[in-house]
Amino acid sequence: MKQRRRLALWLRFSLLLGSCWSSLLGADETPVFRLTLKDHLFSPSTLQVPAGQKVKIIIHNQDPNPEEFESFSMNREKVILGGSSGVVFVGPLQPGTYPFSGEYNPDSAKGQLIALPKEQWQALQAGGDDAD
Repeated sequence: MKQRRRLALWLRFSLLLGSCWSSLLGADETPVFRLTLKDHLFSPSTLQVPAGQKVKIIIHNQDPNPEEFESFSMNREKVILGGSSGVVFVGPLQPGTYPFSGEYNPDSAKGQLIALPKEQWQALQAGGDDAD
């Protein structure tokens, strides 16, 4: 009985230590970006993200109808029901421009994701203007 209790305590301690260690190392620091879809338009229509890093994009569809976030260049598709949100993970991406659209409204629901090189991303975060 004492062995089981010790084992259970050891497992709990190990899990707690593991979660603390991963937090200290920044393992849970995936950058999060947000897109809104309203009136069949993405806002912002241009999303700048760091190149070479996995990013999480939360897309909130404020329209009553579903829309499919689609990007051939990022190899992503995600149907998002009206009045709900969806999550898309992309990357790590090479520096460059990656178009995306809404499959059900491709003429209006358009945007682009720009993966910025590390130096440009850092300058943008510091308030610099050389991210153009």
